[in-house]
Amino acid sequence: MKIHKALWFGLSCIGLVLLMIVFLTPWDHLTTGHIGLLMLALIVVAIMLGFPTAFTLMGMGVLFTFLAYYMQSSDAARSVGQTLDLMVQRTYATMTNDSLISIPLFVFMGYLVERANLIEKLFRSMHLALARLPGALAVATLATCAIFATATGIVGAVVTLMGLLAMPAMLKAGYSVRLTAGSITAGGCLGILLPPSVMLIVYGATTGVSVVQLYAGALFPGIMLAVLYMIYVIIVAKLRPDMAPPLPKEERGVPLSPESAALASGGYTRAVSGMLAALFKGRRNKDVPLGFLMRNMALAIAPLAVTVLLVAVVYQATTRPAVVYEIPAELQLGSGGFDSGLSEPPSDGLAEPPSNELAEPPANELAEPPSNEPPAAGGLAEPPGTPAAAPTAAPGTAAAQAPASADEIAAPQGFWIFAAICAAILVAFYAMLTWARMEIFKMLMASFFPLAVMIAAVLGSIAFGLATPSEAAAMGAMGGALLALAYRRLNLPVLRESVYLTAKTSAMVCWLFVGSSIFSAAFALLGGQRIIEEWVLSLGLSQLQFLLLAQVIIFLLGWPLEWTEIIVIFMPIFVPLLNTFGIDPLFFGLLVALNLQTAFLSPPVAMSAFYLKGVSPPHVTLNQIFLGMMPFMGIQVVAIFLLYVFPGIGLWLPTVLYR
Repeated sequence: MKIHKALWFGLSCIGLVLLMIVFLTPWDHLTTGHIGLLMLALIVVAIMLGFPTAFTLMGMGVLFTFLAYYMQSSDAARSVGQTLDLMVQRTYATMTNDSLISIPLFVFMGYLVERANLIEKLFRSMHLALARLPGALAVATLATCAIFATATGIVGAVVTLMGLLAMPAMLKAGYSVRLTAGSITAGGCLGILLPPSVMLIVYGATTGVSVVQLYAGALFPGIMLAVLYMIYVIIVAKLRPDMAPPLPKEERGVPLSPESAALASGGYTRAVSGMLAALFKGRRNKDVPLGFLMRNMALAIAPLAVTVLLVAVVYQATTRPAVVYEIPAELQLGSGGFDSGLSEPPSDGLAEPPSNELAEPPANELAEPPSNEPPAAGGLAEPPGTPAAAPTAAPGTAAAQAPASADEIAAPQGFWIFAAICAAILVAFYAMLTWARMEIFKMLMASFFPLAVMIAAVLGSIAFGLATPSEAAAMGAMGGALLALAYRRLNLPVLRESVYLTAKTSAMVCWLFVGSSIFSAAFALLGGQRIIEEWVLSLGLSQLQFLLLAQVIIFLLGWPLEWTEIIVIFMPIFVPLLNTFGIDPLFFGLLVALNLQTAFLSPPVAMSAFYLKGVSPPHVTLNQIFLGMMPFMGIQVVAIFLLYVFPGIGLWLPTVLYR
């Protein structure tokens, strides 16, 4: 604990230094912008001291808004009226933000799915399916966490349940405490990145980026991060067998059912060929009912049907022509001398607060991103003032006419690579599908199929424009209730507890939004945003240097602060600078989403560590959990680097679906 106390002491010293810099500034040189920076420093120090974040933001915003108005007019009654008006306007803007409707619905869905008791069956089937891999228990833990995180999105629930379920099994098998704790906490934190993520909704509502496109963009980075975790565990288990011993042979298999054993005795080692022979050769073995054969054959064909459907959907999406709208010349941007610049306030005066700091998405939440042009390589848009490279065709020419029909658009090379990979996976799957693996596959489908249907219904309806996030969240909440009902877990105590936890979480998020809205308006009113922008622009940074600076700041903020505080306080400061450096807000949001994983994996506010400590055996210390999380934090940095170098990981799917 000495390290944590030293870290707290160092951060407190930094806050005190900031306060001293502001207070030592001569009064005649002190502008409202300096007061805004003072407010920002006080917010960070107050949160670190343990004050409630939402009400600290609200209180500081109201106090400094009154101070700013009073310094301008010296009329206390008028300043109080202006401050109250600002409070009401910002609160109303938050209440009318349609994106926030989906938060309680997704949270309610997560709590109901958690109580359906599917995670125990899913972990057992994953453990058996991956038994031959090095570090099989840790890999199964990460895979289970990734699947369950997609269905719930609640970090505390996933970490707690996996701590109760996987930690005793891993410690009993001889796994090291550090690898066990790191696997559970890192896997549980995937819920804040993989959709339907509440964090992405908060980011989208704060910055005005489409939540739909954030969901599409975060899917592949989340899968990439989970795969990187698994690769790390496999390498550690291979190099250090003492940290992750291989499973005994008796724990790698399952007993065959009487029908499967009867079919296996016919000389067919592969399940599909044995069932086909029994179906089309007169069913020589009378001990196997026809219904058993039909059910198992349908189950074996299910991966083929799902893959064909997936390839067909991807083909349709990649060959769909882009929709081009003919906009009259008088309505095009720039035709009427539209002034896109923002007038700067006086250096000692008050800036005009933004009219809607919580930028609302379009009414149907399915609109295109702000820019009509796809982001350039690296996810970076063209800087302002750069002439577009689009062809200039006169109206009525071929270039200005409607796009070609879908039949004339050939599928890109990436689609055929994707189809070839899917075909290879299917061939390998059916080649290895023995009778024992067929039993494991049945267990896996029994636990995963209900979740898969619900996840596909929720995310698929959002991705393909069939429903808005709020509508899909409502369907997901109903699906979670049906799952709990199907598994006989839906009763009055479970329903009451789920509603209570949902109301508690939703109230916390909504009060955070109200507090951050008032705080952001006060910060912009004082001119703090202008001072930060002038300071950043004075550094002469390039796009890459600004991205590195922003991500390093967010990474460091993740140590003392939670992700909610980082988004609602600091994202309104970073986002206005993106247009200056020509950075796509969607791409920046994906980098931030990966980076904010550190908020749950970094001491001293690593909530996942405390969740795990609460359910771990007494001999597992908090320091061991913290040390186990450190390698996974390094993997997160690698994932951020890969996303920047290969932006298509996050931008390909939104570009294909919403081009």
